[in-house]
Amino acid sequence: MAQGLARKLLPGFLAIAVFMTGDGFELTFLSKYVVDQGFSSSQASLLFTMYGLVAALAGWSSGVLAELFGAKRIMLIGAGSWIVLHLVFIGVALPSHSYPLMLASYMLRGMGYPLFIYSFVVLLAQTVDPGKLASAMGWFWTSYSFGIGVFGAYLPAFITPVIGEYYSLWVSLPFSIVGMIICLCFVPKTRNANLDTMSSSDKLRELSRGVTILKDNHQIALAAVLRVICNLTLYGFPVIMPLYLATHTNGGGAWYQVTEWSTIWGLLFVVTVFGNVFWGRMGDCFGWMSQMRWWGCWLSALGTLAMYYVPQLFGHNLPFMYVCAVVLGMGISAFVPMGAVFPALEPEHKGAAVSAHNLASGLTTFCGPFIATVLLNTVGFAGVCWAYAICYISGSVISFWIRPEQPGTTRKVAAN
Repeated sequence: MAQGLARKLLPGFLAIAVFMTGDGFELTFLSKYVVDQGFSSSQASLLFTMYGLVAALAGWSSGVLAELFGAKRIMLIGAGSWIVLHLVFIGVALPSHSYPLMLASYMLRGMGYPLFIYSFVVLLAQTVDPGKLASAMGWFWTSYSFGIGVFGAYLPAFITPVIGEYYSLWVSLPFSIVGMIICLCFVPKTRNANLDTMSSSDKLRELSRGVTILKDNHQIALAAVLRVICNLTLYGFPVIMPLYLATHTNGGGAWYQVTEWSTIWGLLFVVTVFGNVFWGRMGDCFGWMSQMRWWGCWLSALGTLAMYYVPQLFGHNLPFMYVCAVVLGMGISAFVPMGAVFPALEPEHKGAAVSAHNLASGLTTFCGPFIATVLLNTVGFAGVCWAYAICYISGSVISFWIRPEQPGTTRKVAAN
């Protein structure tokens, strides 16, 4: 990686991995833990849904804020807010068993990680050669996957049987603090050279462009829809799968222990670690859109349905579930060029384009749990999984109308 990307960016990738380890600790067990405390499955999924809504708003603002005020400054604001609100959630809200306080503190914590990680995406867009941006995004998502998925899933699998779910939430805190310290000490500062000459109205106009760009550039709007689709299961499955696989709630089969589910989920992210780098390079060489259209959408749809039907057909069978995780992980990681597509579609307003990308990234953290919240009590786990799969197939169709200038196919056309 160091040969292709500036060495000064390496601490940023490390900061993402360490910080997201803390952020990902609860994903494999929080929904079940909330239900075990006497709350309903709908209340558990609503926590994730509202978290995602706030994350969407923070994701939208992060791109332009980072471009206006510097990526490092916004990263630190995001990390600091996450740490404070996590302390409120685990130190006050959970012990009080007050659902309104749990909902408020957890959903507001959702602003923290998008400001931290997506501001770094702006830094990448500002400093990395466009021909290497998909590869850089591959390393970005690899760092993200190492944190939220690999360490964030496997560490709780070993820790929670010993100290329980509640104290595992406390263990997540040092990781996020260390990630913030790495950012503070080693991530380079960036600043928009035009900031000092911009009036307050100009700054507000630039911030609003992160939304108006969706109206002004229809391909950006379609890319945003595809970006929402591509990670639906990544944020929806942590809500439903602990209930489906480890309890009898809403027709779950209780085939697995939560710790076994953690290893399945962790393997998915292990696959994405390598898949992100592989697909990033493949996209830069052979084009981004066809890769996402045929591999991303269809493998994700197949893996999503397999996660539901394999337990139905084979019961407790970890090897088969590991295969499902591999298929879904390869499908999800094939979408890694999405971060490069947005600035390529709007090269004159990269900050606004990245903000549109980040808004869509945040909306997927909202829509994944939202689909589960709306459908779970009416159509069950099967209906939720089919809804995700249909969305992926629809994304394959949508991709035909997204035509960025891309390294693989565009260069071939120019050469001919």
